[in-house]
Amino acid sequence: MSYKILIINPGSTSTKIGVFSDETQLMEETLRHSTEEIAQYNTIYDQKDFRKKVILDVLKEKNVTLSDIDVVVGRGGLLKPIPGGTYATTPELLEDLKIGKQGQHASNLGGILAAEIAAEINVPSYIVDPVVVDELQPVARLSGHPKMDRISIFHALNQKAVAKRYAKENGKSYEDLNLIVVHMGGGVSVGAHKNGAVIDVANALDGDGPFSPERSGGLPSGALMKLCFSGEYTQAQVSKMINGNGGFNAYVGTNDMRDLVKMAETDEKAKLVMDAFHYQLAKEIGSMAVVLGGKVDQIILTGGIAYNQITQDYFKKAVGFLAPITIYPGEDELLALAQGALRVMNGEEEAKIY
Repeated sequence: MSYKILIINPGSTSTKIGVFSDETQLMEETLRHSTEEIAQYNTIYDQKDFRKKVILDVLKEKNVTLSDIDVVVGRGGLLKPIPGGTYATTPELLEDLKIGKQGQHASNLGGILAAEIAAEINVPSYIVDPVVVDELQPVARLSGHPKMDRISIFHALNQKAVAKRYAKENGKSYEDLNLIVVHMGGGVSVGAHKNGAVIDVANALDGDGPFSPERSGGLPSGALMKLCFSGEYTQAQVSKMINGNGGFNAYVGTNDMRDLVKMAETDEKAKLVMDAFHYQLAKEIGSMAVVLGGKVDQIILTGGIAYNQITQDYFKKAVGFLAPITIYPGEDELLALAQGALRVMNGEEEAKIY
């Protein structure tokens, strides 16, 4: 049986929607929202009706009949830590998305909008592998101080999707593999996938792991403490240094790897930043190989930066001795969400309850 799937993926200033027939994309639209439109609303949740109307208007314009939709899937938001999987949009899940259990982000609206639209046409709705997926092994949680446990917030949707894609393409079960997945986009994350669980990964959102185009990664704690108490910066300014104006942005004023590569051709500083980016990621990959006991079936490179030939060549040379490397460039979030719903609709997985 074929299923028609509506996908809703809200971002801070846009809402991406897609319609799929199983894994075949029938439509994709990015609905842009101006700063003025968003500024009218005091909270993320207050934007719900505005975004819903925009979605329904575009579906009507594109001649998508809602009654033909079999399932609706929303991007998961900042819920409490949960294992990976496809989750039914239960009242408890929707309430935690509404209040922002671990913070406010536009992605919190994904499950809420999916549930509302699905209810109107009497079909199921789900979220899939939100960023708060937490499958860390107990030993990975200790940071060095009991007031600050390590937290799992990372690119779970894309990491899980490419890991399962690799398993399927090679006739294997995800649960039988040891994989290191390297997501490289505006943020980066390196996950150790062991028997279907991400047993170790850095908090890619809040200042952990290697630096990225927009994020500082782990900083020297003593220097960070002095900066915080210097009186020169507010908490908001320091937060922006860690997430937004860190990494490439801080060093060379761009968050685009393509710009950095071009700059590195003639600028020694840019070349050093590019080399350091690769170097830190390679160290993280090596660390995850140790987490997996040196038994790594495959290293998977993904995200937008995985398109870059210099990056590909670097990792083949730097970490290729650990395991073979597969490259799945880009981040097809809409397809990943559709696949998560399909696994449930086809009976490959059971929907999880929050």
